[in-house]
Amino acid sequence: MPTTFRIKRFNPESESPQPYFQEYELETEQSDTVLDALIKIRESVDESLALRCSCRGAICGSCGMRINGHATLACKTKVVSLESPDGTVQVEPMNNMPVIKDLVTDMGGFWDKIRQVQPWLQPAGPKPDAEYIASPESMKHLTGVMGCIMCGACVSDCAALEVDHQFIGPAALAKAYRFVADPRDGASDSRLLALNTPGGMWDCTRCMECIEVCPKEVGAMDRIMDLRAKGIDHGIPSTCGSRHAEVFADLIEHKGRLDEPLLAMRTFGLKNIGQMLSFLPMTLRALVRGKLPRSGPLHRAIPGIDRIRRLFRHTRNLP
Repeated sequence: MPTTFRIKRFNPESESPQPYFQEYELETEQSDTVLDALIKIRESVDESLALRCSCRGAICGSCGMRINGHATLACKTKVVSLESPDGTVQVEPMNNMPVIKDLVTDMGGFWDKIRQVQPWLQPAGPKPDAEYIASPESMKHLTGVMGCIMCGACVSDCAALEVDHQFIGPAALAKAYRFVADPRDGASDSRLLALNTPGGMWDCTRCMECIEVCPKEVGAMDRIMDLRAKGIDHGIPSTCGSRHAEVFADLIEHKGRLDEPLLAMRTFGLKNIGQMLSFLPMTLRALVRGKLPRSGPLHRAIPGIDRIRRLFRHTRNLP
C-alpha cells in the first residue's frame, strides 16, 4: 500500500505566495525514513520540492521539520512508525522560524539567540601555562547538554516562543547552562544576571515540548530549571519569576496546596499594583464561572501537612 505524504509547500516567487498543502503518493520500503521518501519525491516526482539535509545520520541537525505535528529529524524517523490508518504522513517546515521555501526555514534568528548567551568559556584569573584542567567528575553532568546538535527542534515547538518572540528559547538557555555549570568558566554571575531579564530564563512556561521533541535527549527544560536554581543560589536580584518560584514553594510547604490569588499577590507585591490590576477582568470572569479558588484564611492547610513540611526540611539538608 502506498504512503500519502501531505507536504506543506510555500514558494515566495509565485504570483500569490501563500502556503498550501500538496499530496504525493509513494511506495516506500520498510527501512525508508521520511527523509528518504522526501528525496525520492524530489528526484522522481516533483523536482521543485525544497528541503534541507546533509549527514542523513542524525548528527548535523539540518533536516529538522515537523512530522505529524511535532518537530523531529526526518533522517531518523521511519515512515512505518508514523503511518496513520489512512496511510498519510503530514510534513511541515519548522515552527517559530520564517519559511524560505517549502520545508526550508531561515535559522538566522535561532543563531542570533545562541550568540546572545555568549557560548564560549570565559575563565577567571590568570591564564594557566597549559590548558584549563577540569576533572571528569566535574564535567560528567554536562555530557547530556553537550550532545545538542543545534537542530532547532526545541525552538520549533516551544509554546513560549509562539506568543513571545523576545523569549531567548530553550536551545539558547540549554547552551547557557552548559557554560554556567562548567567549572572552568568564571562568568557565572554575569551570565545569570543577563538571563534574569524579560525574555530570559524565567519566561519558560514548562510545556515540556522541548523535552518531547529533542532527538538527542538534551532535556532543555530541565537545564532551564537548573539555571533558575543557580540564579537563586547566586543571589541574583529578585524578579517576578524568582519570587513566583519561591512563593510557590512556600505556599506548598505551609498549606500543601496552591493558593493562586495569594501566589499572585505575593509574586507581584504592592509595588506592582498596576500589573495586578491588569488581571482584574480575567479574575472577574473566573469568579462568575466559579473558577476562582479560595484564598487567605479560608484556604486552610491540607490534612497531613506535617509530612509535606518534613519533606521540605529534608531537602534543605541535602548536600
